[in-house]
Amino acid sequence: MTTAKQILESIPSRFRAEKALDYKAIFHFDIYGDETLKYTVTINNGTCQLQPGHTGKPDCEIRTKSSIYIDLETGKANPQMALMLGNVKVSNIAAMIQFSRCFKKFEVKNDQPATSGNYLKRTVKTGPLAGVKIIDFTRLLPGPLATMFLADMGADVIKVEDPDRPDYVRDFEPKIDGMSMFYLSLNRSKRSLAVNYLSAEGRLIIHELVKQADVLVEQFRPGIMKEIGLGYEELSKLNPRLIYVSITGYGQNSSMAMAGGHDLNYIAMAGALGITGTSDGPPVIPGFQLADIAGGSYMAMNAVTAALYQRERTGKGDFVDVAMTDAALPFSALQFAYQQGLKKEPGRGKFELDGALPNYNVYVCRDGKYIALGSLEPKFWNAFCEKVERKDWSTAFLKKGDELLSIKNEVQQLFKTKTRAEWLLFFKGEDICITPVNELAELEHDAYLNERNMFLNNEHPSVGKYKTINQPLKFKQTNFDNNWNAPELGDDTASVLAELNYDSNKIAQLNSTGVVKLNAKN
Repeated sequence: MTTAKQILESIPSRFRAEKALDYKAIFHFDIYGDETLKYTVTINNGTCQLQPGHTGKPDCEIRTKSSIYIDLETGKANPQMALMLGNVKVSNIAAMIQFSRCFKKFEVKNDQPATSGNYLKRTVKTGPLAGVKIIDFTRLLPGPLATMFLADMGADVIKVEDPDRPDYVRDFEPKIDGMSMFYLSLNRSKRSLAVNYLSAEGRLIIHELVKQADVLVEQFRPGIMKEIGLGYEELSKLNPRLIYVSITGYGQNSSMAMAGGHDLNYIAMAGALGITGTSDGPPVIPGFQLADIAGGSYMAMNAVTAALYQRERTGKGDFVDVAMTDAALPFSALQFAYQQGLKKEPGRGKFELDGALPNYNVYVCRDGKYIALGSLEPKFWNAFCEKVERKDWSTAFLKKGDELLSIKNEVQQLFKTKTRAEWLLFFKGEDICITPVNELAELEHDAYLNERNMFLNNEHPSVGKYKTINQPLKFKQTNFDNNWNAPELGDDTASVLAELNYDSNKIAQLNSTGVVKLNAKN
């Protein structure tokens, strides 16, 4: 049984000196509950000292229950959620983040030894990108979704993670038997290489891998990859045909290049957030990650495929700068055109396509469920008016102000007279652009989505049976069915190293020194 004392006393052995060469700080740990412990950790320019009790003036104080501390260090709990819920008290968040980067992840002892040759069998990938090798340094949502869809299309995607600080989406809830559903949904059909690429030997492994690769995708802040010896200039010398795609919030060269940000910030900067909402309310945060997916994931896929085509013509690789804010700007293309033409803003909820019209809107039904009416063109709207026997509404889109609002309210009252299912049955076969507003639990049962094969059935030893969303492109002559579960950390380390001509003894040595990690289960 793992104890908080074991974890704390393992701190010096988990210290990564290369991450703390110019760092000095004192940390006080105050653990209470089933175990009562007080320790001081002092980091001083590449050295680490652990002492019982509290000594010195701390740069950061950490206080939590022993059970919570164990869950945090063993990956059973999400650090961000623990902070938000107040389960752990940290006096200096920035210092704690720096602290966490200086240590390897605590490993729960496993009686089963790691192996170097018994790696997983993977199916041969087919599809338009078969034969393309992609090195994936991305994490969280934008990059991993892009590289997963590229893997679906046949690319050999090798997910590279620091074994001590892997993709932290692995820690996100909900988890089933320790496996994050978020991680499973974003990393299907990839291989996992766990390597400390900050070390000299680990960096050499990446260099050797780059020589064989076609594409590298990363989403660190500008300059980070260069600092660790993995920037485009250095790697392109090893492989001039390498396509290097960098996903950031604000691009490589801008006054905001080094600024932190998330989806909300990117759509706000790009104007997409400002045009979202009702006429009498504030901007409304979309219920999905608009810039991350459409601006990051899809644009990264475009970058990869376009650059591959360019390389076929020129024989040379390239660096592609994908800024999610830039990619979010076209979301407001029509509204921007309106503003440019009339020199005034259409206003939230007053543009033709964002709720101003009764024939292009969302309505609640008698059962509280919603229906989307998209009868924008007159032919669709006239068909709707005839079906509901309200031909007097046919010129509604020509109305203005209160008169337009009055018709919209009348349409709403009409929809409240039946349930959503009754309305869909009533309009079945009519060409009027009407669809249900599906709730998440309804998606996997939707007839259209299943006809389009938009879900993949998976089975995982920990999770059991579950579904993931399929890649959306359909190729007439290509089969995309040879997929596998998202890999566990280090699942494919041995196979990747073997392909780089590392023999089993060298692989075992790299594993024993912590340069790489092999999944002991395989």
